[in-house]
Amino acid sequence: MSEAPDPEVVELAGKIFDLARAGDTDALASYVDAGVPANLTNDSGDSLVMLAAYHGHAAAVRALIERGGDANRANDKGQTPLAGAVFKGSDDVVRALLDGGADPAAGTPSAIDTARMFGKAELLALFGAA
Repeated sequence: MSEAPDPEVVELAGKIFDLARAGDTDALASYVDAGVPANLTNDSGDSLVMLAAYHGHAAAVRALIERGGDANRANDKGQTPLAGAVFKGSDDVVRALLDGGADPAAGTPSAIDTARMFGKAELLALFGAA
């Protein structure tokens, strides 16, 4: 039998996920530097990198990746941060993720598939998939 999660820990995790969504780079970096896992995920499998990427925060994405965040970590639906950034049309986040080692072919649908779906020829060329 497992114990119920500590409500204070759950509250803190929620706050950190909100910081990723808001792109509060300095606060996120401070929490990760203090020991919060850079690959912390929510109940949908969305990592801090995924949340920052999906909400268009390139600086937060870079800071998380610099601290060990996985640019390729897919959520429970198989979606990657890079595919999310392509979907949202956030070119600066796409570049931050690529700089951090994101694989355009990873995930379902992949960033390549997403770029094809939305006719983003410039991204397909960037991914080497034109």
